[in-house]
This record gives sequence, structure tokens and C-alpha cells, in this order.
Amino acid sequence: MSNKLGKRMECKECGAEVLCIKAGDGVIQCCNTDMQLKKPVALPTAD
Repeated sequence: MSNKLGKRMECKECGAEVLCIKAGDGVIQCCNTDMQLKKPVALPTAD
């Protein structure tokens, strides 16, 4: 899995979040498990 610049990752075990500031190969781990890509939050529209 490659880490993409600007993506947020989260740990399902402890709730820690990281922001990828340098793209590259590999896996980000926390609590001895792979961190998961955090889903984007939809912002309300200003209609």
C-alpha cells in the first residue's frame, strides 16, 4: 500500500490520527495493527 500525501489515517484501537506529509510505500501502524484510511467528512453546502 502506498501512502498518499495529504491523506489522514486512523487507528481503530485507540483512535489516534495521523496526516501523511510525505508520500511513499509502506504501512503505517499503531497498536500493532495497520492504520486505516479515514473517510472524508461531507461539509454542508451554503445554498
